[in-house]
Amino acid sequence: MTLIPIDNNHAIFAALMLISGVAFLLERTRLGAQLTGAVIAILLAIACANLGIIPHDAPAYSFVFSDIVPVLIPLFLFQADLRRLVKEAARTTAAFLLASIGTVAGVLVAISLLDVSTLASAANIPADAREGAIAGLFASTYIGGSVNYAALGEITGLNQDASFFSAATAADNLFSAIYLSLLALVPGWRWLAHKFSVHKPVMVNHEQQVKVTAQSLCLAIAAAVSLVALSDALVAVFELSGMRYVILSALTLTLATLLPNARHWFAGAFELGVALSFAFFAAIAAGANIPAMISVAPMLIALVLILLSVHMLVLFGFGALFKLTLPELITASNAAILGATTAPALAATKGWHDQVTPGVLVGVLGYAMGTFIGTALFNWL
Repeated sequence: MTLIPIDNNHAIFAALMLISGVAFLLERTRLGAQLTGAVIAILLAIACANLGIIPHDAPAYSFVFSDIVPVLIPLFLFQADLRRLVKEAARTTAAFLLASIGTVAGVLVAISLLDVSTLASAANIPADAREGAIAGLFASTYIGGSVNYAALGEITGLNQDASFFSAATAADNLFSAIYLSLLALVPGWRWLAHKFSVHKPVMVNHEQQVKVTAQSLCLAIAAAVSLVALSDALVAVFELSGMRYVILSALTLTLATLLPNARHWFAGAFELGVALSFAFFAAIAAGANIPAMISVAPMLIALVLILLSVHMLVLFGFGALFKLTLPELITASNAAILGATTAPALAATKGWHDQVTPGVLVGVLGYAMGTFIGTALFNWL
């Protein structure tokens, strides 16, 4: 029995949005800024579910996973004009590709050292397939972020095990927050900084801020939902089971590149996606059963620590070899591990104003790449 009944869909969805709003408010505090809003939303939802305020499982959560999460992908990817990546963020894009290689290498090393087949036993996945599923899941989230995480959860079937999926989400976001703090300290390490090329900021041509209007939000939602419907139709016609998110990402990337003004027509789409993604975090975390989480936590912590350690070694090792600068590498790593929202914020805080726009662009590229790479790893393994 919970304070909000399992069948009260509107009250549960209101609770998810309230948790999201509180997370945004707390993110403005000194401690909240270190944790990040995503982690705060997860912790609040876990607390509410385990204190009996909201249920662990409900139809409202299924609505978030099946209907809201697909719409998030176009809302984020309307910014993903590939020509802008080449023109405005070539060096940071190169650093981001290194970061992605580091993530893939890290997840492969982690699953070779750990017996992850014992995890997610409640999901309807054969034991010999869980290794590939978990590899794809963590590769996707540390290349693109939460949207890719949701997509791979559905593609692999790992989201069927609510306790594992929530524990994995908590471990992912908690260590992401710790990693962000570590990245912020790296430029102050002189023994490391002198091994990299000196960063020479380039002049930035700031785009005129496009005003968010009711019309732009309406068009953004219409376009996003239409792309989801089109991708679902293609999956059905060509019997491409499991390719929903890959096709959706490809369609949106094509639109954003062929029609670069789309990001202006759909002003506010990115911010709307961020807001809804917090509700997604809360919906995942609500399924967390604390005793079950504790039973899988040590393995997940080991997996994430190995993955992030290899990620850093590859990124900074080859970054120095290819004469990339610390601001470029840190911005790219931030975008890969935490997404397009924190990368430009850290760049601005550090005074790397020429990395703010590239931080957004490579973060959006991560939203596009994460699902492709995670799916490929899952199928290969």
